[in-house]
Amino acid sequence: MCELFIKADAGQWQSRTHSLRIDGVATSIRIENHFWDTLGEIGLRDGMTVAQLITRLWHEAMDADHDLGNFTSFLRVCCARYHALIAAGEISADRNVPIADHAAREILAREAQRRSAVIN
Repeated sequence: MCELFIKADAGQWQSRTHSLRIDGVATSIRIENHFWDTLGEIGLRDGMTVAQLITRLWHEAMDADHDLGNFTSFLRVCCARYHALIAAGEISADRNVPIADHAAREILAREAQRRSAVIN
């Protein structure tokens, strides 16, 4: 079982730092290559660069009053959710279909129902 993980391309878990500006403030984000690739794919689906996607995620999270004390963890979870939503059939695996074309509220409601069913 572990061979699928152990023998994967080691470059996927090597970290890389990107510098960008959010609201004119310079910041650096260091995460593993796998997550940079996933963020690139997510952004591409909606016509954004990785920097644009990260800036948008930051603004929308702040507008939702989320505590982003560990923004890199938030980005990793976004990437994991992206893959999980594809695996669950909630969003299209077709990279030409924008994420924005998916009904977010309905997807979130179905997720809440599934979590509730597991807990009860």
